[in-house]
Amino acid sequence: MTYQNYSLKQLQQIDASHHLHPFTDHKEIRGSGSRIITRADGPFIYDSEGNELLDGMAGLWCVNVGYGREELARAAYEQMKELPYYNSFFKCSTPTPVLLTKRLAEIAPDGINQVFFGSSGSEANDTAVRLVRQYWALEGKPEKNRIISRKNAYHGSTIAGTSLGGMESMHKQLHGAVPNIVHVMMPYAYELALPGESDHDFGLRAAKAVEDAILEAGADQVAAFIGEPIMGAGGVKIPPMSYWPEVERICRKYDVLLMVDEVITGYGRTGEWFASQAFGISPDTITTAKALTSGYQPLSALLVGDRVANTLVEKGGEFHHGYTYSGHPVACAVALANLDIIEREGLVERVKSDTGPYFAEALRERIADHPLVGEVRSFGLMGAIEIVKDKGTKERFAPGGSAAVIVRDHAIENGLMMRATGDTMILSPPLIWTRETIDMACERIGRALDQALVDLRRA
Repeated sequence: MTYQNYSLKQLQQIDASHHLHPFTDHKEIRGSGSRIITRADGPFIYDSEGNELLDGMAGLWCVNVGYGREELARAAYEQMKELPYYNSFFKCSTPTPVLLTKRLAEIAPDGINQVFFGSSGSEANDTAVRLVRQYWALEGKPEKNRIISRKNAYHGSTIAGTSLGGMESMHKQLHGAVPNIVHVMMPYAYELALPGESDHDFGLRAAKAVEDAILEAGADQVAAFIGEPIMGAGGVKIPPMSYWPEVERICRKYDVLLMVDEVITGYGRTGEWFASQAFGISPDTITTAKALTSGYQPLSALLVGDRVANTLVEKGGEFHHGYTYSGHPVACAVALANLDIIEREGLVERVKSDTGPYFAEALRERIADHPLVGEVRSFGLMGAIEIVKDKGTKERFAPGGSAAVIVRDHAIENGLMMRATGDTMILSPPLIWTRETIDMACERIGRALDQALVDLRRA
């Protein structure tokens, strides 16, 4: 029996009775009922009531090539017919992960030639922690195991991923984090820059927080620094261009590995294959997932630099780590087809030279002056809109985050799926968006802001 045999109310009742959603207030959703998304095509998603929504979040930062790509469905189908599954244990492999490792090495930053597969960004970050700490142990420095991360960072929701991340609400529910992980300030100029401080100088000051943490612990105790090139779930916080090169300089000075989490920014979102290339840095590890398959299959890939990989190969023995679905042949077949689409349609270059700049201009010219907007910012096809009560003082509405939820709800009512995180509205659309799609989104954002302003003034 298919879902068409059920009414919306029946589906919502079943959902409420059995389905525990991620990052959800379960009591609340059981009262209001979930929105049931039933199909999608191109840049649009459709719910069970037939409402069309322009997807401003690419699913969850991942559907870069848009929905309804028959080529990806065919790739999965053909692979399932030939070999639906076999593992990568027991000195075995299958053709599609082998070919995908070669393809990823070709597009990755220089010096990265090895790949470890999983099924999610959280798994990939778990792997990265294990790998980095094992690297230093193999180098005869097992005490060099502290990892520096940042406040409000997001690196997944497994125990290790939550520990790496810097979100206090997640830490409170963890009831015991992975040890030897510390958090420093984030490069968030809108709230943290000093009066009169330039973006360049703020970037250097934010980077110095990494150096201070290294010196406080002692460089002989610090294994790595980890960060998202652009902080995604934390509110699309874009660092000044001075920040990442300085962070890398600091890491090299103290012999600290550089771990970059590109689960969100990888595969074209910033106008380069990887944001590391956009910011001009050379990481030791790069965590990727999401857009690797455009979300059509669960797959992650930890890209590992030569320094770490060579030690693992030459000194390592058995690495006691892995997953049942590491290098799943169907997921890897879809990833190969997905990368073909991105390359064939020139989506990376389109973001860099056309839609990315137009997106920035449209947000600046059509959204930035609204009374509720304190700042708009974007990089490639990632954008953020800061919601404020007072543009001059940057005062927020109380309680924190409440105003952004009102804007989000009006955006959805107007046919645009957006996300609210704290007091920030964020956008991360499919890379197939055009100038016309961007115009449509801005028009719907404008209406949502106007309607939210009426609600907030009435409150």
